[in-house]
Amino acid sequence: MAFNQAQENNTGTAIASMNGDVQQIEVYGAREHNLKNVSLTLPRYKLVVFTGISGSGKSSLAFDTIYAEGQRRYMETFSAYARSFMGGLERPDVDKIEGLSPVISIEQKTTSRNPRSTVGTITEIYDFMRLLWARTAEAFSYETGEKMVRQSDEQIVNFVLDNFNEKRLVILAPVVKGRKGHYRELFQQILKMGFLRARIDGELVEITPKMQVDRYKIHDIEIVIDKIVVKEEDRYRLSSSIQNALTHGKGTTLILDVDADKTHFFSRHLMDPATGIAYDDPAPNSFSFNSPYGACPVCNGLGEIQEISEESIIPDKNLSIRRGGIAPLGEYRDIWIFKQIEALFKHFKVSVATPLKDLPAEVMKVLLYGLEEDLEVNTKKGNYIIEFEGIVNFLKGQMESDSEGIRAWIEDYTQTTTCPECNGYRLKKESLHFKIDGKNIGEISVLDIKKLATWFNNLEDRISERQNVIAKELLKEIRKRIGFLLDVGLDYLSLHRPVRTLSGGESQRIRLATQIGTQLVGVLYIMDEPSIGLHQRDNERLINALKELRDLGNSIIVVEHDKDMILQSDYVVDIGPGAGIHGGNVVTAGTPEEMMNAGTTTADFLSNRRGIQVPRVKRTGTGEILRLSGATGNNLKNVTLEIPLGKMVCVTGVSGSGKSSLIHDTLYPILNTYFFRAKREPLPYKKIEGLEKIDKVIEVDQSPIGRTPRSNPATYTGVFTDIRTLFAQLPEAKIRGYTPGRFSFNVKGGRCEACQGAGMRTIEMNFLPDVYVPCEVCKGKRYNRETLEVRFKGKSITDVLDMTVEQAVDFFESQPRILRRIQTLFEVGLGYVTLGQQATTLSGGEAQRVKLATELSKKDTGQTLYILDEPTTGLHFQDIEHLTEVLHKLTNKGNTVLIIEHNLDLIKIADHIIDIGPEGGDAGGTIVAQGTPEEVAATGLGYTSRFLKEELSTSHYIE
Repeated sequence: MAFNQAQENNTGTAIASMNGDVQQIEVYGAREHNLKNVSLTLPRYKLVVFTGISGSGKSSLAFDTIYAEGQRRYMETFSAYARSFMGGLERPDVDKIEGLSPVISIEQKTTSRNPRSTVGTITEIYDFMRLLWARTAEAFSYETGEKMVRQSDEQIVNFVLDNFNEKRLVILAPVVKGRKGHYRELFQQILKMGFLRARIDGELVEITPKMQVDRYKIHDIEIVIDKIVVKEEDRYRLSSSIQNALTHGKGTTLILDVDADKTHFFSRHLMDPATGIAYDDPAPNSFSFNSPYGACPVCNGLGEIQEISEESIIPDKNLSIRRGGIAPLGEYRDIWIFKQIEALFKHFKVSVATPLKDLPAEVMKVLLYGLEEDLEVNTKKGNYIIEFEGIVNFLKGQMESDSEGIRAWIEDYTQTTTCPECNGYRLKKESLHFKIDGKNIGEISVLDIKKLATWFNNLEDRISERQNVIAKELLKEIRKRIGFLLDVGLDYLSLHRPVRTLSGGESQRIRLATQIGTQLVGVLYIMDEPSIGLHQRDNERLINALKELRDLGNSIIVVEHDKDMILQSDYVVDIGPGAGIHGGNVVTAGTPEEMMNAGTTTADFLSNRRGIQVPRVKRTGTGEILRLSGATGNNLKNVTLEIPLGKMVCVTGVSGSGKSSLIHDTLYPILNTYFFRAKREPLPYKKIEGLEKIDKVIEVDQSPIGRTPRSNPATYTGVFTDIRTLFAQLPEAKIRGYTPGRFSFNVKGGRCEACQGAGMRTIEMNFLPDVYVPCEVCKGKRYNRETLEVRFKGKSITDVLDMTVEQAVDFFESQPRILRRIQTLFEVGLGYVTLGQQATTLSGGEAQRVKLATELSKKDTGQTLYILDEPTTGLHFQDIEHLTEVLHKLTNKGNTVLIIEHNLDLIKIADHIIDIGPEGGDAGGTIVAQGTPEEVAATGLGYTSRFLKEELSTSHYIE
């Protein structure tokens, strides 16, 4: 048991010195997960960092103990009635925690997958902007671009008297504008109201009781309210008629000048006098893409639509329809749609055996998009009608199918494109024609945060005095929140950016900026590696933001590996000394200065007594180059990327510089399509050369290895198949006739049927949250008794799943096939993870290392391109040391390892660096420098070179 008394730091806030205020958080006997009865005292109102190697127990102490207890106590403040709706929280395995404040957790795993959630909505900046546009924006016509006007009833009457004196006018109330229908009921209703005449499609007619119009044509219908010769003495009659017309026309009236045969438009609402287009009065939800009042009707506020791709429907134009030229239909067979196509082709005098490339353009258009009108065909057997909607329209109709299988089938022939109606702005066209300083809300939302801040600065000087009065407080709030985003290094994002496209670090920093904006005091914030995805240049701003949150009067605990964060904190807790069962103790705790003098692994790395060794001689590679030319997607500026093959290559640059656009969104989709015929479209580029020099591409990202508790490292790596085969070959299993399937918890036979192999049972509580309890039949073991009786070295299949990777390496040392896969998990620093650990509990970095281990365990050809996205995420210095050994091993076989990375420990050991920048957003998108780490450091170009030069000057070189 380690017990550490927190020491008072001179950087404390005024809040910390208040009389009677509790100055410490005291944890007694924490035993959650691998924690070994830890007792610890932490200072309040300080920035406290928990560090230690991966799996040592940092998150167990910070999140599963301190945060969990804070949440439980908060729930206990609710009434019993309120708690009954929320379910209870179990008390964490800890004796006592004293001095605990209300707790807010800011983790990486809580990123919203909702396509409607954007940076603007979760920071609430967009909500303030909606209110600003609703109250101060000026409306313009989407037809003429002219400013819209609004008139009172009296203004309309005065205008008519001044401009149409002694003229014959017909006062009309529009009731139908540009819609199909027969409108029989409408005409009957008009007669009941006492009106006898109407203007239909520009023609004045008498209304009859049985009157109707062509239901398939588009109509404009106006009620004739009055016919009048304008005179001053008839003001009352004119006023009554105009008010009547405005009432029936829902705020709009048309006045026909009979002599000039010209129609004039008037409206109580915003209106274009030239065309008669009227807008409803704007409200905040008029600018919301999550509201039917503001969302674009074509894309429903998503900004993108699923389009059927002609290229995917017809992948090979050399084929005929008979030979399967239309991919969704396959080869010709005796079904309805092929008979339709054959009859159609017979009319056009072409054959279904003709290659599609040789068909006339007119026939191809009809084949894909259908007939404009039904076709009447004359035959010896008589006349018949061909109705053909076209392959594209047929597939579009299937997109709305209730069948999940059909929708999945259609997805193979669709691609996501920007909505042509709203151009990706998500809003209906009326909403996009309300402008402030000449800009609509969509144009402002797509600006990066840096440009957004510039646009909002001094906006008062560019708008009218009336707008200024209304906007003053709103602008103050908007600027403040934009400032918080700038403070945490997110100046390259835009409010329009969907949250689901953000990295874990980015979404966490957004939540951090939002919390700073709330101005709460006396709160304990617990954060999970907020520096992930940040370049060293931006790290300082993040640290300052955390200190600002602290100085408001809050306590902050950060689980972190970043060197700068550790050194600038007020107090450091190092947990370890090892991972899993070898961890769970507080190794040392104190100020960063005290920490540096301790003899721990972390202290050795921080003080540079130990470091990752840099090879002085770089690999020469194969001499071949993979060249991508003319990449222009997102902020890329006609980039030509040259990747030397057979080397470890690092792509670096500040956040938002264009690394992901170049590698993940351009290069990888090109390679994936070439090798595996994937459907994802790359961002625009001109050409790619050198594809024949590699034989496959493997991307190892941080997405989960599975989204259900049934997925785990053993199943993902495939080692569980070998383990099940081993158990099936045991004498006991053979006697009983057990196959490998008997040892699977996903199929019937050997699993516990009470919980269907989940180990937990879900108890539905009707309107209360579901409760998960260990299965009372198998006691959480997943298998039935007969299966568990089969043992290898005294261990059942459940015992094996409960083993850590480190334990499994020793246990399976005599099984080379199994050992090879488990050994790679151990080599990438996952020795503390159990083979059966649920995929949903793995961090992004852990999931990535499981994938990396899976690829390492495969036999490679030495010509593979591996793409890794920040593999150091969640890794301690010592773990990075192990990871570099694995990456060296992979590259030494002749493979090319391409890594997007910010961590200098990994960047400095690369053979080749490609630095993108110089800034984020529009100021990035170019290759600033490239070459060996030493060459890039010597250029002095960009931000990476400066930090890299400093890092190399203190590094340990090996020959």
